[in-house]
Amino acid sequence: MKTELLYGIHPVAEALAAGRRMFREVFVAADGSSRRFAAVATVAASKNIPVRRVTMPQLNRMVGDIPHQGTAARVGPYPLAELTTVLTPASASGASPLLVLLDAIVDPQNLGAIIRTALGVGADGVVIPRDRAVGPTPAVSKASAGALEHVRLVQVTNLSATIRTLQDHGWWVYGMDRGADHSVFDIDLTGPLAIVIGGEEKGIRPLVKQSCDLLLSIPQRGPVETLNASVAAAVAMYEAYRQRGGRAKPVAGVQRRAAPSSDQKG
Repeated sequence: MKTELLYGIHPVAEALAAGRRMFREVFVAADGSSRRFAAVATVAASKNIPVRRVTMPQLNRMVGDIPHQGTAARVGPYPLAELTTVLTPASASGASPLLVLLDAIVDPQNLGAIIRTALGVGADGVVIPRDRAVGPTPAVSKASAGALEHVRLVQVTNLSATIRTLQDHGWWVYGMDRGADHSVFDIDLTGPLAIVIGGEEKGIRPLVKQSCDLLLSIPQRGPVETLNASVAAAVAMYEAYRQRGGRAKPVAGVQRRAAPSSDQKG
C-alpha cells in the first residue's frame, strides 16, 4: 500500500485520535521532553503502532526543510469520502446540512484553514475538484492543525455536475463573489446549504458560477479587496453557523460594566 509521511504534533495526534488512517510507524524526537511527545507515543503504543525515537537531524532528513515539531508518522493515504456518504446522511438526519465546495483552491495553507473552520462550524463535508486544485496532502493536514483528519473530504471530477446533484436533492447552492449584489448577511442560510468558495486569484470559474442558485458578497469598507479565500470562507461559514443557532449565550453572573460618567472620561 502506498504511504506518506505525516508530520507535526497536531496532525499525527489527530490522525491517531480519528482512527481513519492506517499507521505503519510513528517517529518521535529522542531528545524531546515535551508532554505532547509522550502523549503521542503513548496513544500510538496503545494501538500497537511501532514508535521509534529518532534524533532531530534524522527527522529533518526524513521530512525535509519543513517544521515537523519533532513528530512524524508513516501512514496510509487520506481516506476520501464519496459524495453519497456526505449527501445521504445529511439529508436524512432532519438537521440543516452544510457543505463547503471549493473551486480550484491551490494553496495548502488556504485549504487547511478552510478545513479547520469547516470542522469548527460542524460542516457535513468539504468538496474539492480532482484537477487544478490542492488535495489532502500532509502539508494541508499541518495547515489545518490536524482538522483534516476528522472532516469528510470529497474529491469530484466535475464541480458543476456536483452542484446539480445537490440541487436535485433539495440543497441551495450559494457562491461567494465579491461583485454580487446580495450580502451574505441578508440571505437565509438555514436550510440545506452548500457554500462555494472560489480560487485565490480568479474566484469561482464562470461555469461553476452559473450553476449556483445565488451569488453572495461580503460587505467591505475601503478601496482594497482585503479578504483571501480562507477568510471569506470563514465569514460565510460562521454567518451560516450563527443563523443556525450558533449564537453565544450570556454567561451566568456576568454583568456589563456601567459606562463611565462624563467626569471620569479622559
